[in-house]
Amino acid sequence: MSSKDEPNRLKRTRKVKILVTLGPASQSPEMIAKLLLAGADAFRLNMSHGDHATHAATVAAIRKVEQQYERPIAILCDLQGPKLRVGTFRDGEAVIRHGAHFTLDSDPAPGDDTRVCLPHPELFPILAKGERLLIDDGRIRLRVLRAGKDKVVCTAEVGGVISDRKGVNVPDVVIPVPALTQKDRRDLAFAIEHKADWIGLSFVQRPEDVAEARRLMGGYGALMAKIEKPSAVKHIDEIIELSDGIMVARGDLGVELDPEQVPPLQKRLVEAARRTGKPVVVATQMLESMIERPVPTRAEVSDVANAVYDGADAVMLSAETAAGSWPEEAVTIMDRIAGQVEGDDTYFKRIHIAETPPDATTADALALSSARIADTLPIEGIIVFTGSGSTARRVARERPRVPMLVLTPSNQTARRVALLWGAHAVITRDIGSFEGMIAKGKRMALRHGFGQAGSRLITLAGVPFGTPGSTNLIHVVTLTGSELKAQAK
Repeated sequence: MSSKDEPNRLKRTRKVKILVTLGPASQSPEMIAKLLLAGADAFRLNMSHGDHATHAATVAAIRKVEQQYERPIAILCDLQGPKLRVGTFRDGEAVIRHGAHFTLDSDPAPGDDTRVCLPHPELFPILAKGERLLIDDGRIRLRVLRAGKDKVVCTAEVGGVISDRKGVNVPDVVIPVPALTQKDRRDLAFAIEHKADWIGLSFVQRPEDVAEARRLMGGYGALMAKIEKPSAVKHIDEIIELSDGIMVARGDLGVELDPEQVPPLQKRLVEAARRTGKPVVVATQMLESMIERPVPTRAEVSDVANAVYDGADAVMLSAETAAGSWPEEAVTIMDRIAGQVEGDDTYFKRIHIAETPPDATTADALALSSARIADTLPIEGIIVFTGSGSTARRVARERPRVPMLVLTPSNQTARRVALLWGAHAVITRDIGSFEGMIAKGKRMALRHGFGQAGSRLITLAGVPFGTPGSTNLIHVVTLTGSELKAQAK
């Protein structure tokens, strides 16, 4: 039997989505299909690695699998962003002693255990006494003693081995560089040309960074702001307002913040995004031990579970699937963790601790009503007719107990909502009447496993049909035996 004869094969019972990073270990068409069947809902291309030819082949492979299984799949192209790095060393590396003085300067000569080049002249004017420089993901921690126009003298609060071109984090200041480098602009053009559904914007520090990316996107695609800088946290409401979703990039946050600050911040960021009804992805180091091992640690399992309990729209795998030895197992285990959490009797109580008040619009009021009706009546699912996906986002914000069947004529919309909590998208022709809407909603619900004879479902749509932002209709339908027979023919 072909995949086209099995439309229910990829209907997820879980609400949270799984975003999987592809790389050398996983970008073949065969492995992409395995990851989809194991539980992946969307795929991430890390533009920091690989060339455009390789990424183009990966996009084509994803679209081939998508067509094979008739399952809309989101593709996220994650831009690299600016990378601050030290220069090189005379012997390839040096040792900075604890408590010793160490200088970063503009001299391109190879460094030693007393100094190294910092080839970023924009940093020297903004650094001041007492500020921190973190090197190699915080393994080396320097504190500024004095700063000049072409050098910074520091004391090593935490020393160690430093080697060529290690990364530098400067958590205490806003760095005067744009979020998009020339490489990012080329990668963004590639992503748009190859119809990526989401663009991940790195190194966001302020709302203006998001606005600039939006301008360059020219109205195409959805923009996901990666929250990895403390300065972005200070402007989080404005950044969310300008974005289509956010990613809680805990790896970089964990470098620039004290580690104990990250868990409560993660919860605040998830809640802030949920209030707006925009997707939020929790990312990095979720099952990191599975890069080399076939099973995760108990701490990693708890970490994934906590993100699901927080009500995140999606959880992400990075190197575990891009370069690890066990990509399919990592997706399978993340799927099992999510399923176990969502089966917990306290799950819905926990995710509704966060308040997500609706906006004062008809569409928001109806979305809230659909969730309340599903709590009151034995409802099997919520059918949402949408062109842009905005109604689906409103329903997802309410985190209803029942699954959501999103019916849309737009490939682009169907793929974007692949990262939306609880949404199962199906591409179908537009409808032109109330009767046509009801009939199509019932047919699609039966075809995709959203009920059986006697099941009741909620339908949300807008009249006049095909008008964006016109959601103004809610209707409860009951599936009948005659419809089930007609569907079987």
